[in-house]
Amino acid sequence: MINLDLAIVNLLWSIIVNILVLAPVLWISGRLLAGSNKAKFTDALWIVVLGTVIGAVFQYLFQQGIIVTIILLLIWLGLVKHFFDTGWLRALAIAIVAAIVWLVIIIIIALILGLGLAMLGGGGGLMV
Repeated sequence: MINLDLAIVNLLWSIIVNILVLAPVLWISGRLLAGSNKAKFTDALWIVVLGTVIGAVFQYLFQQGIIVTIILLLIWLGLVKHFFDTGWLRALAIAIVAAIVWLVIIIIIALILGLGLAMLGGGGGLMV
């Protein structure tokens, strides 16, 4: 049995983290591909909040699997399509660009943190 209080706390944390990390990346890729007049930051916030809540509900109700993953991917693409007022292919392109931008940011953060640990004599980063 799943503890509902813990599930709600986890959902709230997921929403906060996704707003801080995913919304800006989604907004940037949306502005690049859909245009600044269609991709507003508030739209990116709505996409992230609704996508996170719907994803949590699906994961709570259904067993994780390929079908649920495909359905959630289509829901996320549908949210991008709706809020950024684009077609399906452009929504997919926005999602791909957002994933690439997110990956680049994560790599840069990892390099900075790794270099910072190396300078402090920690185990990470390049040691000479």
